Amino acid sequence: MDRVSAFDEPLKKLLGGATAKVMAEHLDLHTVGDLLHHYPRRYEERGRLTALTELPLDEHVTVVAQVADARIIMFNNGRGKRLEVTLTDGSGRLQLVFFGHGVHKPHKELLPGRRAMFAGKASVFNRKMQLAHPTYQLLDAQDESEATDAVDAFAGQLLPIYPACKQLDSWRIAKAVDTVLPSAQEAVDPLPPALREGRGFVPLPEALLRIHRPQTKADIASARDRLRWDEAFVLQVALARRRYADTQLPAVARGPVPGGLLDAFDATLPFTLTDGQQKVTEEIFGALATEHPMHRLLQGEVGSGKTLVALRAMLRVVDAGGQAAMLAPTEVLAQQHHRSVTEMMGELAEGGMLGGSDLGTKVVLLTGSMGVPARRQALLDLVTGEAGIVIGTHALIEDKVQFHDLGLVVVDEQHRFGVEQRDALRSKGKQPPHLLVMTATPIPRTVAMTVFGDLETSVLDQLPAGRSPIASHVVPAKDKPHFLSRAWERVREEVENGHQAYVVCPRIGDDADKEGEKKGKSGNKQAAPEDDAEKRPPLAVLDIADQLAKGPLAGLRVEVLHGRMAPDDKDDVMRRFAAGQADVLVATTVIEVGVNVPNATAMVIMDADRFGVSQLHQLRGRVGRGSAPGLCLLVSEAHEASPARARLSAVAATLDGFELSRIDLEQRREGDVLGQAQSGVRSSLRVLSVIDDEEVIAAAREEAVRVVADDPGLERLPELRTALDALLDKDREEYLDKG
Repeated sequence: MDRVSAFDEPLKKLLGGATAKVMAEHLDLHTVGDLLHHYPRRYEERGRLTALTELPLDEHVTVVAQVADARIIMFNNGRGKRLEVTLTDGSGRLQLVFFGHGVHKPHKELLPGRRAMFAGKASVFNRKMQLAHPTYQLLDAQDESEATDAVDAFAGQLLPIYPACKQLDSWRIAKAVDTVLPSAQEAVDPLPPALREGRGFVPLPEALLRIHRPQTKADIASARDRLRWDEAFVLQVALARRRYADTQLPAVARGPVPGGLLDAFDATLPFTLTDGQQKVTEEIFGALATEHPMHRLLQGEVGSGKTLVALRAMLRVVDAGGQAAMLAPTEVLAQQHHRSVTEMMGELAEGGMLGGSDLGTKVVLLTGSMGVPARRQALLDLVTGEAGIVIGTHALIEDKVQFHDLGLVVVDEQHRFGVEQRDALRSKGKQPPHLLVMTATPIPRTVAMTVFGDLETSVLDQLPAGRSPIASHVVPAKDKPHFLSRAWERVREEVENGHQAYVVCPRIGDDADKEGEKKGKSGNKQAAPEDDAEKRPPLAVLDIADQLAKGPLAGLRVEVLHGRMAPDDKDDVMRRFAAGQADVLVATTVIEVGVNVPNATAMVIMDADRFGVSQLHQLRGRVGRGSAPGLCLLVSEAHEASPARARLSAVAATLDGFELSRIDLEQRREGDVLGQAQSGVRSSLRVLSVIDDEEVIAAAREEAVRVVADDPGLERLPELRTALDALLDKDREEYLDKG
C-alpha cells in the first residue's frame, strides 16, 4: 500500500459497515485518515489504587477486588435489566452496576471468586457507594509479579475520551482507533524537515500515536504542540498562496494626482484626520499605487471614520482616471452611504451639473428598486465614465451594469456578501480592480489571520475628536418593572432636550413574521429555552411602536422602520428621522450599520439578550455620534444568573469593540465565529484554537509566507502539497474564498 492510500482507505473495509455508517453520518468520519485525526477531547486518569473503605466521592478511582456476588435484576416490566456486582477487598464492600447492552460481557466474566481491577467514578446510590459501568481487567489468570505489573500499568493509564455521539460512545471509538492506529506510520508529514527540526517537533506518525495512546502527560503535550502547528501552518500556506496569486495579477496603478479632486475635497474638510486615519490611508494609498490589485480589509470601531477613509481612496482612483464602486448589503445602507458621500463632497459630487465643481464627478446610486428612468440614467453614467463613484446594493453586480474603467471596489460589511458577488463585481474591470473590504465588527487578530487571511489588514481603532461617550445599562424588565418605566421617561427627557431616540426590536410583527415563527417553532423542538423569557416570541416593532405611541411615549412622533417596507418608504422614514421630523424610530436591526443621525442620543434595545455581543455593539454605535452624550439601555427579561445576562453585562461594561469581540469569541467558541467558513475548516481545526493560539497562528503565518515566497508551487515540498489538497477540497475552497 502506498503512503497516501493508507489514509484514504474507507473505514468500512476495516471496521465493518454498521460502525462505518454511524461514523460517516454522525461524526463525518469516512477514511482511516479522518479517524486518525479524530483526536481525544480529554483523558481520564484512573489514579492510584484505593482501598474500598477509602473511596473519595465523585472522583475517578481504581480498585483491585474480588467478586463476592453478581445478579441480573429486571425492571420496567421486564423491558430493562441491570447487572449488580458486589466486590470485596477484605477492607470493605463496593457495588458495581451495568445497564442495557453493557451487561452481557461482565455477566459472563465477573463470576463470584474472580479477581480484577476496576476503574470508574465513585458515586452514591441508595446510600451505597457504587461505580456505574466501570472499565475492568481480569487478574486471576496471572502470577503475582505479572499481576502487580498489570495493576501498575492499568492504574497509571491515561484513557482517551473521544468526541462521541449517541449512536457510538467513546470506548467504541477508542476500539476503532486501535484497529487503524498501525496506519499512523503511513502519515505524510506536511512540515518541511528544516522547519520541523528547527522547532523541535516530533514526527507526525509519532504525534498521532502519542495523542491517541499517550503513556504520559508529556506525550499529550508534545503531540498537541505538533498537531496544532500542522493545522495552523497548512491553513496559512493556503492563504499565503492565495495572497501570492493575487500579487501576480495585473492591475492599473492609481497614483496621486496633485491639484485633483482629492486635494479639492481635503481642502473642504472642517477637521483634520486622526493619526489612525492618516496611517491607514497611507497603507491604502501605497497599495493603490502598485500594479497588482490591492486586497485589503479595513476594520474599524463603530464611528472611527471608515467611510471617510474609503471615500478618500475612491477619490484617489477617480483622480487617476478610474471609477469606484461601493457595495452595501441593504438598500437602507446604500441610500445612507449615498447621502453621506454626497453631503461630504458637496459641490464636488455634482460634476458636469449646473453649479457643480469643474473638478467634481457624478456620484450615482443604483439599487434594485429604482424607477426605470433613474436606473437607465445611472447605467448610462457608469458606461460613459460620467459617474466616477457608484454606490449600490447587489444590483451593481447584474450583467447589464457596465463600467467605463472600474478601478476600486469597496465592500461594506463583508460578512454579508458571498464570494460569488465579490468576484462578479471584480470581473467588471478591464483588469482586476483594487478591493477594499470594510467591517465595523472588530475582529480579534487571530480571526483576522484565519477567516480574512487572504486580505492584508488595516485597523482603525481611534475615535475622531468630538465623539461623545455612551453610557450603557442593563434594564431587568422582569425583576424590576419600574426600571423599564424609567427607561421610557429617559427617552422622553432626551426628546424634550431636542434629541431623538431609537427603539430596537428583534422582530417585525406582521403576518409573514408569524408564519416564519410557526415554522421555526415546529422545526426547533429541541431548543431548550434559557429561561422563561425565551419561551415567548421575541418582541416586535409593530406591537411595541403601537404600545409606546398609546402609552409611555404618547404625544411624541413615533415612526417605524423595518426590512419589509417598500424601499421608497424606508428611505422616506430615514430622511424624516435624519431631518428631525420624527422623535422616536422603532426599528429592527436594519439600522445596525452605517445609519448616521448625530442628533439621536438614546437607544432602547428590547429583548437585548436575543442579539449577539457584536450586534449589540454595532447597534449602540448609532448613538453618541454628535456632541451630546449617548445612552444605550439593554432591556431583558433573562434571569440574573443566566449566560444571557452575563453577556449583556459585558456589553454594558465596555465600549471597546475588540474587547467585546474577544468575549463574544470565548462565549461562542470558534464554530460560530468562523460562521459559514466553518464548512471549510470544521474538519481541519481540531486542536488549534482561534481563541487561545494567537502566537502559533502568527508564527505559522510568518513561516508560510517564507515558504511560499521561496517555492510558490510547492514543487520541492510534495508532502505539503498533499496536505493542502486534503484541506482544499471543494467545500474548503469556498471557505478560503469567504475572505
